Amino acid sequence: MIEFHGVHKAYGKRIKALSDVSLNIAKGEFVFLVGPSGAGKSTILRLVYAAEQPSEGHVVVDGRRVDTLRAASVPYLRRNLGVVFQDFKLLPRKTLWENVAFALEVTGARPGEMRRRVGAVLELVGLRGRARAYPQEMSGGEQQRACLARAMVNSPKILLADEPTGNLDPETGTGLMQALWDISLMGTTVVVATHAHSIVDTFRCRVVRLDRGHLISDSVGMGYWGPLEPEQDGPPI
Repeated sequence: MIEFHGVHKAYGKRIKALSDVSLNIAKGEFVFLVGPSGAGKSTILRLVYAAEQPSEGHVVVDGRRVDTLRAASVPYLRRNLGVVFQDFKLLPRKTLWENVAFALEVTGARPGEMRRRVGAVLELVGLRGRARAYPQEMSGGEQQRACLARAMVNSPKILLADEPTGNLDPETGTGLMQALWDISLMGTTVVVATHAHSIVDTFRCRVVRLDRGHLISDSVGMGYWGPLEPEQDGPPI
């Protein structure tokens, strides 16, 4: 579903965001990208949704070479992707319903289809009763779940989340991660870039560790810092 083949990403001559990264993420996998700030986590996500192009190597998403796509084809790629940003990026003058529906409007969805799909994703994230609220009337946790609903409304094959719990308290953050896990069980490939040690330790998932642009480990059933003690290793909450 997502393939990186010898990918390098540099900004100018001195800043190397990624160095010779090769990675393969299958359909329906749930993967954490971890590492310190500047490790290259966000760069990987941006390469997947074609906000950046690799300096060397190539990226394949859902069978298509992303790095060779024409600019006119990028919006069609992104229809199969959902992105959850740490800073929400909700439209302040639109209600929750309108924010989520906007992602469908740009694809030309019919009104009946729009009502059905928006209602379904708001129900999924527990926000059906807040449909008429504006972003400034919502808590941080509600806004982040609104971003998740917007990312899911097009039924994407791949969902990318960049530090989705960074602005949330631990309980709300864990609840959001559980929602992402549930989405992956429905067949969506989920990739989460995070610094949240406790959340990574809670979920027995694949952990890809980056440091200064290098991929230094890639293992399944790991905690943030490495293998878990037996009593810690268990299924998601």
